[in-house]
Amino acid sequence: MMMLSRTAAALYWLGRYVERADFIARLVEATIRLDALSPRPAGEAAWQSALAVSYTDEAFAATGHPATQAHVARFLTLDAGNPGAIIRCLEMARNNARAVRTALTREAWTAINRAWWLFANRASTGGATETLNLVEQIKGETRGFEGAIHRMMRNEATLLIQLGAAIERADNTARLVDVKYHLLLPAGESVGGAVDRDQWTTILQTVSAVTAYRWLYSEGLRPDNVIDLLVSRAELPRSLAACVEESVTLLSALAKRTGLQGEADRMARARLARIQKARTPDIIVGGLHEYLETFITENALLDGAIARQFRFL
Repeated sequence: MMMLSRTAAALYWLGRYVERADFIARLVEATIRLDALSPRPAGEAAWQSALAVSYTDEAFAATGHPATQAHVARFLTLDAGNPGAIIRCLEMARNNARAVRTALTREAWTAINRAWWLFANRASTGGATETLNLVEQIKGETRGFEGAIHRMMRNEATLLIQLGAAIERADNTARLVDVKYHLLLPAGESVGGAVDRDQWTTILQTVSAVTAYRWLYSEGLRPDNVIDLLVSRAELPRSLAACVEESVTLLSALAKRTGLQGEADRMARARLARIQKARTPDIIVGGLHEYLETFITENALLDGAIARQFRFL
């Protein structure tokens, strides 16, 4: 018998919010590193790209602040008025975790609680080093939560948390790859040049994929291979292909346990078939930005189908 719909929703969104906090932390880290690239720092363009990718550019513009590291980093981490800020994601995750406290182990609850307390009495992220230290701590706690979930009994609760995380991770990886669309190269720098390669390397570092890239590709760093890795290679846990495959697996496991199967399963399987057939050169020729926008839209439609199938609404 399926658990109460509000409990299922809380578990699913717990997974999403923790994963979202981790992504924003990684996005801030990536932007600091992009901003610091020599010989020509990306400056305001890098921070504008972070706002665009997180869909918070209009909300930030309303603050009237310039798009500097100090202002944007605080907006994306500490600003409680920004629904996409890390502090708000962790607050929502903590509220959902409290609602399903009996379904979680002590380790899972503690990781969320510790992450939330990182922001207690904090008014500023500080400079680049202090901000990097903060996001590294957040990433550590979210990894601790993920590890705790993997060590829990595999039941409907853990499957729903992992499903929420997989849906969120797919969305986030697509947005992170799309950073390169929004981030213009400095004047005088060419596509494929040193700064362009440094930017792609920073994106690989953000998803902990530098070593994976070296294992899978022997030609040195090439943008088309980075795109291939982050979109099509299921060996990389944060790739779009891996997230899509994981969503199908988790939905199938939930169907066996709950008997609830339908629209979401069909959509997830169709998406898996499409991404397995897609070739990276065709994606690039057709427009990477457009491909990613379509993927993000489809991911949102699948999220809605999951909500209906498991009666969140």
